[in-house]
Amino acid sequence: MYKDKEVELAAFTTCGGCPGGNIEYAPEEMKKNGVTHVHFATGLFVGYPPCPYMGYFEKFISEKYSMKVVLGTHPIPQKYYLVHEKLNTWKAPFLQDIIKQTLTDEKIRLSYD
Repeated sequence: MYKDKEVELAAFTTCGGCPGGNIEYAPEEMKKNGVTHVHFATGLFVGYPPCPYMGYFEKFISEKYSMKVVLGTHPIPQKYYLVHEKLNTWKAPFLQDIIKQTLTDEKIRLSYD
């Protein structure tokens, strides 16, 4: 996504744990410091279970702070892909959209194991 762009990592935080209390405050501080994009870690959707709040978090940050939310930070590791395929985790339309950018091919997924 940023292949031909100069970028600067300006902030890093967690959601604060369920139900994501840090989501209300962290983006505000990030925006004050010039952050324009928020990336949700791939771990939010490869966890067992995937974070049930990420769709809400995405909408909340986009609406309240006018920041672009990117779902995923790196490719899905193969070991997670195989288990979630067996569990049918990603059959829901929302999750199908989320994994598109991070699914990649088997060779790349294996390199992230």
